[in-house]
Amino acid sequence: KQRRQKEKKTKTATKEVLLYVVTGLISYLEQGLLVKDKLKLIEKYKSNLQFKLDVLSVIPTDLLYIQLGWNYPEIRLNRLLRISRMFEFFQRTETRTNYPNIFRISNLVMYIVIIIHWNACVYYSISKAIGFGNDTWVYPDVNDPEFGRLARKYVYSLYWSTLTLTTIGETPPPVLDSEYIFVVVDFLIGVLIFATIVGNIGSMISNMNAARAEFQARVDAIKQYMNFRNVSKDMEKRVIKWFDYLWTNKKTVDEKEVLRYLPDKLRAEIAINVHLDTLKKVRIFADCEAGLLVELVLKLQPQVYSPGDYICKKGDIGREMYIIKEGKLAVVADDGITQFVVLSDGSYFGEISILNIKGSKAGNRRTANIKSIGYSDLFCLSKDDLMEALTEYPDAKTMLEEKGRQILMKDGLLDVNIANAGSDPKDLEEKVTKMEGSVDLLQTRFARILAEYESMQQKLKQRLAKVEKFLKPLIDTEFSSLEEPGGESGPTEST
Repeated sequence: KQRRQKEKKTKTATKEVLLYVVTGLISYLEQGLLVKDKLKLIEKYKSNLQFKLDVLSVIPTDLLYIQLGWNYPEIRLNRLLRISRMFEFFQRTETRTNYPNIFRISNLVMYIVIIIHWNACVYYSISKAIGFGNDTWVYPDVNDPEFGRLARKYVYSLYWSTLTLTTIGETPPPVLDSEYIFVVVDFLIGVLIFATIVGNIGSMISNMNAARAEFQARVDAIKQYMNFRNVSKDMEKRVIKWFDYLWTNKKTVDEKEVLRYLPDKLRAEIAINVHLDTLKKVRIFADCEAGLLVELVLKLQPQVYSPGDYICKKGDIGREMYIIKEGKLAVVADDGITQFVVLSDGSYFGEISILNIKGSKAGNRRTANIKSIGYSDLFCLSKDDLMEALTEYPDAKTMLEEKGRQILMKDGLLDVNIANAGSDPKDLEEKVTKMEGSVDLLQTRFARILAEYESMQQKLKQRLAKVEKFLKPLIDTEFSSLEEPGGESGPTEST
């Protein structure tokens, strides 16, 4: 039996050594690049403090059991030097898990159990050193069949450790000075560590409910406002149901706030990953270059509509186009009841109106009433955002306008004579007006900067005058002390 146990210990030690050898050869990142050179890996691992701890932790101290016997578990204390590996594992897992709060709470619970377990082991060791059953504080006599079982030893020590550290129960009072010291240390550990752990758990639970509390505060503020303004009960119910829909479907997250800490490149890649396929479904954007699509993807704004809400009405000025992410919209008659067609996920509308194509019989006004059947999630792209993106892509703008003309011509909504005519004087007037406004804005900014410059220059002059006023007496005193009485060369040489 002892030979089998010895072989088992040897195999375990061999596995540990192999584990740390492999760990030392694992690649690491250097300036963001993966290092695979074995010599560099070995040098980095050997220069690390963790290497020394790993070497000490794999020393086969178990061999001392052959000489000392099996009743000395403290021989394996060097295994605790690898505890930093556990913290490293927790840190990496926490950054990768999708449930960080639950993982943190589980860690704290595990820390509590480990501290109680270690304290129970120390209590049993002290009882062994003093003598089992020597007084009422130590562990009872192990010769008693009731307290000689291993399970009873561990459970009794764990029970004593839990009561002492949590200070929620009565334990036998200490007798010896060493026992008093140990109990005092235990009380301090219980007060300091456990209070910190419980406080952290409370903080984590509060953080888990922070989003709900913030959302509820927003709803309460809306309720108070509607009550103050005497909003009708039907409208109040619609608003509350809309908020309930947002919370139930987890649509309360402000995407801009979440992504604002990311660099522009990563933010763009996330937006492309989420929205690019949706944008490519729009006919006029199907063949656009990738750079323009990326610009447009970053400008898409999510919107949620309640049942019965009108997205647009016939005759409204079209300033946005919409892409249906989820939900159903109906094209209805003027009575709001008769449905002509139902639009579902992936459909889009309003793309022609934001291009403001010359010759369109509808101008840039809506040609239909579109109403939300249920709750609908839409992406909105405004005309201003589109034109801002197209300023950097003039060829794409020409292509989009041509596609828009073809679509209008196919639907019979394009006046060819007006489309083929020269530039509309109204458009030129609008452009000139915009340019004049931009020039006025630049002049205003320039005047403000010039005024700030003059003000700063005046302040600097005042400071220099104060410095001169302060230093002039000191300089005069210094020069007067260097002058020699009755001589003319002295001051000149000193100067």
